[in-house]
Amino acid sequence: MSDFLATIGRVFLNFLARTGRLSAFTGMAVSHVVRPPFYPRLIMRAMIEIGYYSLPVVGLTAVFTGMVLALQSYSGFSRFAAEGAVATVVVLSVTRELAPVLAGLMVAGRIGASMAAEIGTMRVTEQIDALTTLSTNPFKYLVAPRILAGTVMLPFLVLIADIIGVFGGYIVGVYKLGFNSSTYISRTWEFLEPLDVISGLVKAAVFGFLITLMGCYNGYYSKGGAQGVGAATTNAVVSAAILILVFNYIITAMFFGK
Repeated sequence: MSDFLATIGRVFLNFLARTGRLSAFTGMAVSHVVRPPFYPRLIMRAMIEIGYYSLPVVGLTAVFTGMVLALQSYSGFSRFAAEGAVATVVVLSVTRELAPVLAGLMVAGRIGASMAAEIGTMRVTEQIDALTTLSTNPFKYLVAPRILAGTVMLPFLVLIADIIGVFGGYIVGVYKLGFNSSTYISRTWEFLEPLDVISGLVKAAVFGFLITLMGCYNGYYSKGGAQGVGAATTNAVVSAAILILVFNYIITAMFFGK
């Protein structure tokens, strides 16, 4: 019995220690994002890496999501003679939920893993210690530019994903399902409100912060050589994906909960 309780206590204390370390890391990272000195070159490089190079995967995900959503909506609504609601369902689903969540998950798999692997390799090869020796703050040089770039660029990616996803639904609706083009467009705009798009962009900014935070955190505290870097990469992607889903519900409840 005492061994069982000791195991539970050990797990609980380990959880508290990890939570405290993550909280301290988050506070340090945010403080260095808003305090000079800044590294514009590193920030721009991170923005290009996160934003521009993620466009293909986010665009492909959005267009096929919009196309599938139009097909599935039509198949379901046809049972209730409500096919006219397809355009509305597509635009609301894409802007509110699918574009920010799917874009966040795609970027988490691509960018979160890359950041964890890069910073983790620097940690196990003692390059981060070398930065400290050269009087360069690792948070200012490695963490802050990535977090700032992720928070700024993911809303742009999601805005583009909104347009591409709705366009994918338009293609299927007009050229496969036989909707009138002007009618489909008017139904798309009729029920779309600014809050629908704004809520998705707020989610995107939060998701971008979480993705880069978890990538930097897991890489910064990686240890144990190549195996440790691999574990940090896996933990970065999994933790970012879970946090995206959790905060997606929290933000949705804030905007649309009653």
